Amino acid sequence: MEKEELKILAQNLANPQGEKGIEIGEMMNATNISMTLESIKKLVIEDDQHILEIGHGNAGHLKSIMNLAQNLRYTGIDISETMHHEAQKLNKEFESQADFVWYEGKKLPFQDRTFDKIFTVNTVYFWENPEAFLNEIYRVLKDEGTFVLTFGQREFMEKLPFTEYDFTLYSNGEMEELISKSHFKRMKISEKEEEIKSKTGNETIRRMYTILTIKK
Repeated sequence: MEKEELKILAQNLANPQGEKGIEIGEMMNATNISMTLESIKKLVIEDDQHILEIGHGNAGHLKSIMNLAQNLRYTGIDISETMHHEAQKLNKEFESQADFVWYEGKKLPFQDRTFDKIFTVNTVYFWENPEAFLNEIYRVLKDEGTFVLTFGQREFMEKLPFTEYDFTLYSNGEMEELISKSHFKRMKISEKEEEIKSKTGNETIRRMYTILTIKK
């Protein structure tokens, strides 16, 4: 891909817009689904819990969450207006249990200790002030709650041609250091590897990623 095409791809991975954004959202859901499902598994979702997902994309995986327990509530929040509308459209069957919030990406518009479980997959690269945002997540998480943060490891991500455009990359050590600066105190690290189709072509690449299970 040419430089300008890579820039457009990077922009749409961060904040999908318009028809191109819808297409990228579908592709992201397909390439990230195993990361997403592994992250959901780490949440250990139980009946009657309220789940927050930060950066839900088109939320094509919502059914997988709703099938895990009874009487769940789900809130998805995203900076992309396109993904906000796509997620609503694709998940009409859950509109009594799920709501989607479009926001500016800095302050979570929820009261303190609202959510039992919070997760986010492949969004941390785009956080403007990561320490402050982690503290926002801490604020809206219940005292016994769980936060799962999943990201592609720096060593892998640096090999992707689009990550030089406005991505902030992290090794496990760098991420641990970042989290230690926030209010969060306890975390468990799980590393995964998988074969995925490249976002820039049809070749297969080996992705290395990390799931952090974080507690207050």
